[in-house]
Amino acid sequence: MSSVQPFGISDDDRRPPVSDLLEVAQRGLGAKPKRLPSWLFYDELGSALFERICEQPEYYLTRCETALMEEHAASIADTLGSDVRLVEYGSGNARKTRLLLQHLHAPVAYIPVEISPEPLRQSVERLAMEFPRLPLQPLCADFSKPLRLPIPPRAPRRTVVYFPGSTIGNFENREAAVLLRKMRNEMGDGGGILIGVDLKKDQAVIEAAYNDRAGVTADFTLNMLARLNREIGSNFELSAFGHRAHYNPMAGRIETHIVSRRDQQVKIGRASVPFRADEAIQVEYSCKYSLEDFAALAAKAGLAVLRVWTDPQQMFSVQYLVRASTLTR
Repeated sequence: MSSVQPFGISDDDRRPPVSDLLEVAQRGLGAKPKRLPSWLFYDELGSALFERICEQPEYYLTRCETALMEEHAASIADTLGSDVRLVEYGSGNARKTRLLLQHLHAPVAYIPVEISPEPLRQSVERLAMEFPRLPLQPLCADFSKPLRLPIPPRAPRRTVVYFPGSTIGNFENREAAVLLRKMRNEMGDGGGILIGVDLKKDQAVIEAAYNDRAGVTADFTLNMLARLNREIGSNFELSAFGHRAHYNPMAGRIETHIVSRRDQQVKIGRASVPFRADEAIQVEYSCKYSLEDFAALAAKAGLAVLRVWTDPQQMFSVQYLVRASTLTR
């Protein structure tokens, strides 16, 4: 008997219809300054390009976090305890998750939450072969929206929301606090959040990670425009735009933009959107934190940091958060 529950995509979880995507593009490109949401990166090609970014020599984040999990997965599993229901936001290929699942004590279920159906299907197939006794309950959904979690096969001792990578950094502080509060609600009273947090470090090291020499990150960024061309019939000329990512030390974040190389007009639906030479579309922030910064952010969401694991160079951290009230009792 299979340990995998079938999963579907409910009406409100499908990728947005063309009319919605057109509205998102028109609203964002009509704003001052222009901006587009970072979820537009992740169509099928975008997801594949992101996997390639993670393999680039400059992209320290995945290497550091994977090494950290290899070193500390057993200790992390001990901290989470037995009979855990693990809910992973944005599970992708779930490579790092494997390291954790190998050490978890009698897990109740694993619920990967992923917006792209095909990567979700592939990762669940692989995990079902590797962990045949683990109940898998995949959920094809946008983790930033309210989730209807599947009914667990048995009562868990606690629900742990797992948010690896450094995706929390893609949210501005206010939005990040809102998302952490949402996780706090989903984990319930005795639950926890296991989260990857990229740490502040030398500016040159950070900037190189988002400007790899092979140009994979640039392809990933500009694929957003190719997606709009394909899905809403816009006419972006990709060679007329470039990728720019720089670190803003005052804000403590990488700011990624798509930059117009010349004066031009782009058709978005029935509208024509003007671009000046060197005008930028803001497409992503990647916030970096000190341990103190992140503890303060967690506190805004009613959470406290119970444990922190870092690599020897303190490039990256995995942190375990619980309700602040549980530590003050």
